[in-house]
Amino acid sequence: MRYFLLALTLLLSACSIKNYEHSQSKIIIIKSPKLKFADLGYIRNSDDSVALELFVAGKLVKKIAINYLVCVDEGCMSRSAFNEEYLNASYPDSLIQNIVLGRAIYDGEGKIKTEDGFTQQIKRESVDIKYRVNAHEIFFKDRKNRIIFKIKDIQ
Repeated sequence: MRYFLLALTLLLSACSIKNYEHSQSKIIIIKSPKLKFADLGYIRNSDDSVALELFVAGKLVKKIAINYLVCVDEGCMSRSAFNEEYLNASYPDSLIQNIVLGRAIYDGEGKIKTEDGFTQQIKRESVDIKYRVNAHEIFFKDRKNRIIFKIKDIQ
């Protein structure tokens, strides 16, 4: 019984309201088999959690909260389940959080430092990724799986 209560508490706290330390408005473009979005969004984050709030014409249309679990309108799921349903099952569990925060993906594989950020190119049997992070833009494109993430500053 004690383990059940601990598991229930952990599950419910993963989707609970968070106090985010940083909040930024960005132009966000997402294209995947299940997610299609191109408009204004907010990225809110603290050390261990991130939330994407996606707006169309000033109305919140989707919220993706990334913590121990990934919570979307349909409910919460593990990071690997989120990748399988919304992106690609071969992606590492931390991929979405690292992209949103502009961090290296795939443990820094192929990372080349640039003047104001870095680039990564990852080619494997299941992915063909070009990933670029600089001071004003984050760009992720997987040609093999037809997935694009673009997060850029509002001019």
